[in-house]
Amino acid sequence: MSTALRDEEAVRRIANRLKRAQGQLAAVIAAVEDGGDCRAVVTQLSAVSSAIDRAGFAVIAAAMQQCLGEDDAELQMADLEKLFLSLS
Repeated sequence: MSTALRDEEAVRRIANRLKRAQGQLAAVIAAVEDGGDCRAVVTQLSAVSSAIDRAGFAVIAAAMQQCLGEDDAELQMADLEKLFLSLS
């Protein structure tokens, strides 16, 4: 399996999603340090976790698109399955 994403649009979307998650995480850290409301902190943390998971799935989906035309698809699909499972 290729080690880099070649789809520039997918890379841009994934990077944007991760940057948003980074901003959300900064807000969670600030809330924790400032003694923020526990419910709000947990809600924000859940949003960060979801955003990171979605970025991971987007990376895997982009990798799947890349490998559709490559020769050793069976092996690649097994590798991709392992990647999906690592996010659960």
